[in-house]
Amino acid sequence: MRPMRKYSRRLDPAQALEIFDRAPYVTLSMTRSDGTPYGLPLSIVRSDDRTFYFHCAHEGEKLDCLAGNPAVCMSAVSRCHPVFESEKCNFTEHYRSAVAVGRASIVNDDNEKIEALRLICERFLPDHMDHFDAAIARSLAATTIVKITLTEAACGKCKQ
Repeated sequence: MRPMRKYSRRLDPAQALEIFDRAPYVTLSMTRSDGTPYGLPLSIVRSDDRTFYFHCAHEGEKLDCLAGNPAVCMSAVSRCHPVFESEKCNFTEHYRSAVAVGRASIVNDDNEKIEALRLICERFLPDHMDHFDAAIARSLAATTIVKITLTEAACGKCKQ
């Protein structure tokens, strides 16, 4: 690993997890069956220090990737903005970023699926939770929930 420049600093795992909590999208990187990479931004939610969830349809490229290789990498960036440091006459960027590695699995238990969907809705649309039960009744059977369990602690860095 290359040494980090002195103007960036490492974040502890709790700080890295906070970045995942704040980022509107998390990029999930996977591997296709032919070995090529596949990554896409998703609305992912965290339930504890090791568990993340996202929802999707019952079929698609991400599920094909995960069926062949459940190893994943997630990355997120928050508070990212370009800066001109006039005292140094330097162009740079201030940011907070996080990376986490884990294994994905399909959730089959309806209670866990509902709890994951509740977390997703509470995070992204908290003002509409009064419609949650009706939405679950209509769409639970048509929704796949993917659980990502971290296999190592999240890490992050920042420059601010």
